[in-house]
Amino acid sequence: MVQRVATLIVGFIAAVLLVTLAVSNRHGVRLVLDPFNPQAPVVSAELPFYAYLLGMLILGVVLGGVATWLSQSKWRRTARSRTQEAVRWKAEAERLGRERDTEVGTRRQLAIAGR
Repeated sequence: MVQRVATLIVGFIAAVLLVTLAVSNRHGVRLVLDPFNPQAPVVSAELPFYAYLLGMLILGVVLGGVATWLSQSKWRRTARSRTQEAVRWKAEAERLGRERDTEVGTRRQLAIAGR
């Protein structure tokens, strides 16, 4: 419960900061992607400055998530192989248990028949 409240408080503060950033940076900014002819560029975009800031924030979060996911691939692979190994060992233990139970049952039947 405390973690949920803390998450809501942090989320509210972040939302207030983002809205403040958007309101204070409403002026248009021209992004020119043609370094050879900046006066008449082939590719350009004019957006509010906060759109660029939020776009870079989103791009950073996505790239960070991808980098984290890629760096953890070794551990996911290890977990997958150990899970498969555990399943194999469990199946082997169950098979051996069934064989033991069958053998014990057979010995009991022979002991009863031999009386």
